[in-house]
Amino acid sequence: MSETSKKALILGISGQDGAYLTKFLLDKGYRVAGTSRDVQMSSFGNLVRLGVRDKVKLYSVSVNDFRSVLQAIIRSEPDEIYNLAGQSSVGLSFDQPMETFESISVGVINLLEAIRFFSRPVRLYNAGSSECFGNTGGRAADEETPFRPRSPYAVAKAAAFWEVANYREAYGLYACSGILFNHESPLRPERFVTRKIVATACRIAKTGEGMLSLGNIDVQRDWGWAPEYIQAMWLMLQQDKPEDYVIATGQTHKLEDFVRVVFETLGLDWTRHVSINPDFLRPTDIMISRADPGKAARELGWKARFTMPDVAGMMVEAEKQPGDVRFS
Repeated sequence: MSETSKKALILGISGQDGAYLTKFLLDKGYRVAGTSRDVQMSSFGNLVRLGVRDKVKLYSVSVNDFRSVLQAIIRSEPDEIYNLAGQSSVGLSFDQPMETFESISVGVINLLEAIRFFSRPVRLYNAGSSECFGNTGGRAADEETPFRPRSPYAVAKAAAFWEVANYREAYGLYACSGILFNHESPLRPERFVTRKIVATACRIAKTGEGMLSLGNIDVQRDWGWAPEYIQAMWLMLQQDKPEDYVIATGQTHKLEDFVRVVFETLGLDWTRHVSINPDFLRPTDIMISRADPGKAARELGWKARFTMPDVAGMMVEAEKQPGDVRFS
């Protein structure tokens, strides 16, 4: 089937990844439909910002409700489904553990069951998370690394990962999970720490006032550029057989380094503008997150071009010029 005749359904289309994926697929000639909890109430700001809001069909869907999931699939008749729905904040998952677990793990079961009873074959991409690995003692995690989740969010993502694997083996579904490490962009809301850092630093640079309050800045993460990771999602559904892949840059940096690069880009000394707030510390956290994305390079031909310093710089430039959202 040519790309120009394919149809895709994106669950969670209004978020960062959903918006970038929408533009990516439309540029390839796909017909794209998407879901949100309440289409009438959502502004779809990210889709508007990328200029694709009026190019997609939208449905109201609660992933916890099997009927609404099945109806969306029947109406859109997709060849590919990208599941990006569910509560997406690690920090918030400690305050809303049940909502997090249901929106992720129950949502995936509903989706898998709906696909199983749909009348035509569908390929499913499920958004996994590097949070599932937990602390690996500084070792780089790959597709064979055991899961040791350390947050309600990670527990839910781990359950969803194994649900996908089970349905793939039990029913022969083309279903796979992308185990994505941190990937950022200007489309992140400010409740995510990277965007919070960039937005606050830009305000300080503009006004000369204010402080940035953070939790543990010694944590280490692998930060990539979100628009690049979208291509990896798509590539997973173009293979002969479904497999799971770790998607990351392969480079790990301290949060302190991200802060430093952002402030230096703005000509500021970060040590004069940052304070540590114990209220932002999580009950359990991952100190070092490290990835081995070798399988994606070998089998998908995918490798990240942008690493943390690039990501920080591009986010600062986009914050200074809100209309500039770099796609690749």
